[in-house]
Amino acid sequence: MATNPLLQVAERGQSIWLDNLARPLIRDGKLTRLVVDDGITGITSNPAIFHKAITGGNAYDDQIRKLAEEGQTAEGIYEALVIRDIQEACDILRPVFDRTNGTDGFVSLEVSPHLARDTQATAVDAARLWKAVDRPNVLIKIPGTPEGIPAIRAC
Repeated sequence: MATNPLLQVAERGQSIWLDNLARPLIRDGKLTRLVVDDGITGITSNPAIFHKAITGGNAYDDQIRKLAEEGQTAEGIYEALVIRDIQEACDILRPVFDRTNGTDGFVSLEVSPHLARDTQATAVDAARLWKAVDRPNVLIKIPGTPEGIPAIRAC
Protein backbone atom coordinates (compact mmCIF):
# COMPACT_ATOMS: atom_id res chain seq x y z
CA MET A 1 0.00 0.00 0.00
CA ALA A 2 1.25 3.51 -0.87
CA THR A 3 2.34 5.86 1.89
CA ASN A 4 1.08 8.95 0.08
CA PRO A 5 -2.50 9.57 1.34
CA LEU A 6 -3.67 10.66 -2.12
CA LEU A 7 -2.31 7.48 -3.68
CA GLN A 8 -3.95 5.44 -0.91
CA VAL A 9 -7.30 6.96 -1.85
CA ALA A 10 -6.62 6.27 -5.54
CA GLU A 11 -5.77 2.64 -4.73
CA ARG A 12 -9.29 2.34 -3.34
CA GLY A 13 -10.74 3.43 -6.67
CA GLN A 14 -11.46 7.08 -5.90
CA SER A 15 -10.56 9.73 -8.44
CA ILE A 16 -8.77 12.76 -7.05
CA TRP A 17 -9.47 16.05 -8.82
CA LEU A 18 -7.73 19.35 -8.31
CA ASP A 19 -9.93 22.43 -8.00
CA ASN A 20 -7.34 25.07 -8.78
CA LEU A 21 -6.13 25.50 -12.34
CA ALA A 22 -3.61 28.26 -13.01
CA ARG A 23 -0.93 28.79 -15.63
CA PRO A 24 2.00 28.77 -13.15
CA LEU A 25 0.87 25.33 -11.95
CA ILE A 26 1.05 24.11 -15.54
CA ARG A 27 4.26 25.86 -16.54
CA ASP A 28 6.40 25.10 -13.49
CA GLY A 29 5.76 21.37 -13.74
CA LYS A 30 3.77 21.13 -10.52
CA LEU A 31 0.65 19.87 -12.28
CA THR A 32 2.63 17.11 -13.96
CA ARG A 33 4.12 16.15 -10.59
CA LEU A 34 0.66 16.10 -9.00
CA VAL A 35 -0.57 13.77 -11.73
CA VAL A 36 2.47 11.49 -11.73
CA ASP A 37 3.44 11.50 -8.05
CA ASP A 38 0.14 12.14 -6.27
CA GLY A 39 -2.37 10.46 -8.55
CA ILE A 40 -4.40 13.54 -9.50
CA THR A 41 -6.77 12.33 -12.22
CA GLY A 42 -8.73 15.44 -13.14
CA ILE A 43 -8.98 19.19 -12.80
CA THR A 44 -12.00 21.39 -12.46
CA SER A 45 -12.17 25.01 -13.44
CA ASN A 46 -14.70 27.81 -13.34
CA PRO A 47 -14.72 31.57 -13.87
CA ALA A 48 -13.89 32.29 -10.21
CA ILE A 49 -10.82 30.02 -10.36
CA PHE A 50 -9.62 31.72 -13.52
CA HIS A 51 -10.29 35.20 -12.11
CA LYS A 52 -8.08 34.39 -9.15
CA ALA A 53 -5.38 32.91 -11.39
CA ILE A 54 -5.38 35.77 -13.89
CA THR A 55 -5.40 38.57 -11.31
CA GLY A 56 -3.13 36.83 -8.80
CA GLY A 57 0.17 37.46 -10.55
CA ASN A 58 1.75 38.29 -13.87
CA ALA A 59 1.69 34.89 -15.60
CA TYR A 60 -0.95 36.07 -18.06
CA ASP A 61 0.29 39.62 -18.66
CA ASP A 62 2.18 39.03 -21.93
CA GLN A 63 -0.71 37.19 -23.56
CA ILE A 64 -3.22 39.79 -22.32
CA ARG A 65 -1.09 42.62 -23.71
CA LYS A 66 -0.70 40.88 -27.08
CA LEU A 67 -4.41 40.14 -27.39
CA ALA A 68 -5.34 43.68 -26.36
CA GLU A 69 -2.97 45.09 -28.98
CA GLU A 70 -4.73 42.87 -31.53
CA GLY A 71 -8.02 44.52 -30.56
CA GLN A 72 -9.57 41.62 -28.70
CA THR A 73 -12.48 42.38 -26.38
CA ALA A 74 -12.24 41.62 -22.67
CA GLU A 75 -14.40 38.53 -23.25
CA GLY A 76 -12.20 37.42 -26.14
CA ILE A 77 -9.06 37.88 -24.07
CA TYR A 78 -10.53 35.92 -21.16
CA GLU A 79 -11.56 33.07 -23.41
CA ALA A 80 -8.17 32.90 -25.14
CA LEU A 81 -6.41 32.71 -21.76
CA VAL A 82 -8.77 30.04 -20.48
CA ILE A 83 -8.69 27.89 -23.60
CA ARG A 84 -4.91 27.90 -23.65
CA ASP A 85 -4.71 26.78 -20.01
CA ILE A 86 -7.39 24.12 -20.51
CA GLN A 87 -5.58 22.74 -23.56
CA GLU A 88 -2.26 22.54 -21.74
CA ALA A 89 -3.85 20.88 -18.70
CA CYS A 90 -5.67 18.42 -21.00
CA ASP A 91 -2.34 17.53 -22.59
CA ILE A 92 -0.84 16.82 -19.17
CA LEU A 93 -3.80 14.64 -18.18
CA ARG A 94 -4.08 12.88 -21.54
CA PRO A 95 -2.02 9.85 -20.39
CA VAL A 96 -4.52 9.34 -17.54
CA PHE A 97 -7.41 9.60 -20.01
CA ASP A 98 -5.76 7.07 -22.32
CA ARG A 99 -4.77 4.68 -19.50
CA THR A 100 -8.33 4.66 -18.11
CA ASN A 101 -9.98 4.37 -21.53
CA GLY A 102 -11.65 7.75 -21.07
CA THR A 103 -13.10 7.23 -17.62
CA ASP A 104 -10.73 9.72 -16.02
CA GLY A 105 -8.13 12.31 -16.98
CA PHE A 106 -10.52 15.18 -17.67
CA VAL A 107 -10.19 18.93 -17.35
CA SER A 108 -13.47 20.77 -16.96
CA LEU A 109 -14.49 24.01 -18.60
CA GLU A 110 -17.75 25.71 -17.77
CA VAL A 111 -20.06 27.32 -20.30
CA SER A 112 -20.87 30.92 -19.55
CA PRO A 113 -23.05 31.12 -16.44
CA HIS A 114 -24.89 33.97 -18.18
CA LEU A 115 -26.45 31.34 -20.45
CA ALA A 116 -27.78 29.14 -17.65
CA ARG A 117 -31.41 29.97 -18.43
CA ASP A 118 -31.15 29.55 -22.21
CA THR A 119 -31.15 25.95 -23.43
CA GLN A 120 -30.22 26.64 -27.03
CA ALA A 121 -27.47 29.17 -26.25
CA THR A 122 -25.99 26.81 -23.66
CA ALA A 123 -25.87 23.90 -26.11
CA VAL A 124 -24.33 26.11 -28.81
CA ASP A 125 -21.72 27.49 -26.39
CA ALA A 126 -20.85 24.00 -25.13
CA ALA A 127 -20.28 22.78 -28.69
CA ARG A 128 -18.24 25.88 -29.52
CA LEU A 129 -16.01 25.42 -26.45
CA TRP A 130 -15.57 21.70 -27.20
CA LYS A 131 -14.39 22.56 -30.70
CA ALA A 132 -12.16 25.44 -29.52
CA VAL A 133 -10.34 23.33 -26.93
CA ASP A 134 -10.05 20.42 -29.37
CA ARG A 135 -9.03 17.81 -26.81
CA PRO A 136 -10.93 14.56 -26.18
CA ASN A 137 -10.48 14.92 -22.42
CA VAL A 138 -12.09 18.31 -21.99
CA LEU A 139 -15.27 18.05 -19.94
CA ILE A 140 -17.68 20.85 -20.76
CA LYS A 141 -19.75 21.73 -17.70
CA ILE A 142 -23.34 22.79 -18.26
CA PRO A 143 -25.36 24.31 -15.41
CA GLY A 144 -27.89 21.96 -13.82
CA THR A 145 -30.73 24.43 -14.29
CA PRO A 146 -34.07 23.34 -15.73
CA GLU A 147 -32.92 24.88 -19.02
CA GLY A 148 -29.54 23.18 -18.76
CA ILE A 149 -30.95 19.64 -18.61
CA PRO A 150 -32.09 19.61 -22.25
CA ALA A 151 -28.77 21.21 -23.24
CA ILE A 152 -26.93 18.39 -21.46
CA ARG A 153 -29.01 15.84 -23.34
CA ALA A 154 -28.39 17.64 -26.63
CA CYS A 155 -24.65 17.66 -26.09
